[in-house]
Amino acid sequence: MPSGIISTPFLKSILTIGIAAVWLVNGLFCKILHLVPRHEEIVSRILGESYAAPATRTIGFLELMMAVWMLSGIRPVLCTWTQIGVVSAMVLLEAVLTPELLLFGRVNLIPAGLFVVVVYLNGFVLGRTATGKPFPGSTSVSRF
Repeated sequence: MPSGIISTPFLKSILTIGIAAVWLVNGLFCKILHLVPRHEEIVSRILGESYAAPATRTIGFLELMMAVWMLSGIRPVLCTWTQIGVVSAMVLLEAVLTPELLLFGRVNLIPAGLFVVVVYLNGFVLGRTATGKPFPGSTSVSRF
């Protein structure tokens, strides 16, 4: 490989770890450990105050499991579509129902959209040849 060029498998590994880190940080630190109270405020506004704390922790746990699933390499197509659906649904709900609680208001749709594009590229484009088949030597269930 010529110097200065990043290999596709390496880039896919880096993106997979990065995407999993996003789920880990948002799930564990922001929601489970409650280091970003704004997340619970959003849930409270949507589901009601009495459900906010347990629902936020549950969402955090599910986001943590998404990170584990991402790194496991199990059912990568389903994992990719699940992430796209979850992020799209969450950001649309929040933008419509609680835009004033979002970090950037409705502009949050832009970074969320970029994240969805990265998830899509990582799940469906990287690690494949021009014919759409996995690179030689890779398996149908890969770690990354």
